Amino acid sequence: SGNAGFQQVLERLESDPVCQRLSLKSFLILPFQRITRLRLLLQNILKRTRPGSEEEVQATQAYDALEKLIKDCSENVQRMKSTEELIYLSQKIEFECKIFPLISQSRRLVKCGELTALDFNTLSPKWKVTTRPIYLHLFNDCLLLSRPKE
Repeated sequence: SGNAGFQQVLERLESDPVCQRLSLKSFLILPFQRITRLRLLLQNILKRTRPGSEEEVQATQAYDALEKLIKDCSENVQRMKSTEELIYLSQKIEFECKIFPLISQSRRLVKCGELTALDFNTLSPKWKVTTRPIYLHLFNDCLLLSRPKE
């Protein structure tokens, strides 16, 4: 979206009749959709093959290989989503010192959310409670607490 020239070329290509008005995103998703359709096809082939036959053995091997491929694809999609989340978070969070590298291949964001921190002022004669929002970011290897800029 930041490159106007790329956007123009992309719009021109997507409006071309050869592309059948499909977006770039649909072309990127299409191979994965085909793989999952192949799984359904192989399941139907397995249902119709004679148990114990050579065809069943070959179809089972093909199905197992396809399952492994689908699992690998799903894991890679998850890994890319996780990296995108880390990049987005890295752009939003400002560290006072750059000692902590937020983006790492092994780091995954598990959960994040807003909480309310309670501050008790014990110095005053009355117990005064103040609240302020804080954010927790739980990664697979650490817990990060952050607060909005004031």
